[in-house]
Amino acid sequence: MPDLSFLFKPPRLFLTLGAISFFGAVVSTCTGKTWARFQGWINRAEEPRQFWGVVAMYLLVGICFIGIFLYQIDGVSN
Repeated sequence: MPDLSFLFKPPRLFLTLGAISFFGAVVSTCTGKTWARFQGWINRAEEPRQFWGVVAMYLLVGICFIGIFLYQIDGVSN
């Protein structure tokens, strides 16, 4: 079995967290349900404004983590 610990060391940690967050936003959009920290499950049909706010937060967090990863990779190569 290969050692996957390299995925959890910086800077790859940021890429892993960004991918998980981005994947969560995509799955939430496809299923119409998302998990909000203190409210529990939110359905797109019942609470659309809150649902899209949480999905947008997942996307933004994922993009920020991936951006941090790219910034650190660029800094290492220079």
